[in-house]
Amino acid sequence: MFARNVSVHLKSNMLSDYTRTFENEILPLLRKQKGFKDEITLSNPGSLDVTAISLWDSKTSAEAYNTNTYPEVLRKFARMIDGTPTVHTFEAVTSTFHNVAVAA
Repeated sequence: MFARNVSVHLKSNMLSDYTRTFENEILPLLRKQKGFKDEITLSNPGSLDVTAISLWDSKTSAEAYNTNTYPEVLRKFARMIDGTPTVHTFEAVTSTFHNVAVAA
């Protein structure tokens, strides 16, 4: 399993717009991507920072999304985001996600 961790700083009062856009426009795009497994978005009440973690079946699938679809996602969020999101990628070492065994 492979993970993309995207850190975003939102403009003031944009969390509800971000969440609505994610649910209505981004999640359907993600579900169409080969290898997409799950997404979790985290925010801290009172903060403008959001962390979005997507899980993929492989590095290849995550990279294909990053190249082909992520630019469209950024365009959809452009009016809500302050600055450029930071993307970090990770190989899963252990996971309890759907009881999937991860190779060490």
